[in-house]
Amino acid sequence: MPSTDDLERVLRGASLRVTRPRVAVLAAVHDAPHADTSTIIARVRSDLGEVSQQAVYDVLRALSDAGLLRRLHPPGSVARYEARVGDNHHHLVCRACGAITDVDCAAGAAPCLTPGEQHGYTLDEAEVTYWGLCPGCAATRRS
Repeated sequence: MPSTDDLERVLRGASLRVTRPRVAVLAAVHDAPHADTSTIIARVRSDLGEVSQQAVYDVLRALSDAGLLRRLHPPGSVARYEARVGDNHHHLVCRACGAITDVDCAAGAAPCLTPGEQHGYTLDEAEVTYWGLCPGCAATRRS
């Protein structure tokens, strides 16, 4: 996990004011990739003490808008956040337990998948979600 000084530099580099909640949220997401908001709120509260849910939601939105976090929302799941940004990676999602794992781009530079027709859009990202069973859930189903 990056140090507090590193996180503060990241915030300044994105032209964001450095605040304790922003540093705590960024640290929580770095520490727990693909965490949902409840998990992030609990981690921030353990670090800072009392902080409102709305404050954490506002920080998550600001950090996502600044490109420091990526918001994931797999169908049938709550929103999740990750700090791995700037590349075009994809995700493996377990249908049974909801675990999410990063997987590198299928092939080539972003976007790694190009549709047959772009309809005038300038593409910069392809979002792919692979669904299946994680090793633990697959083993449980086999036994």
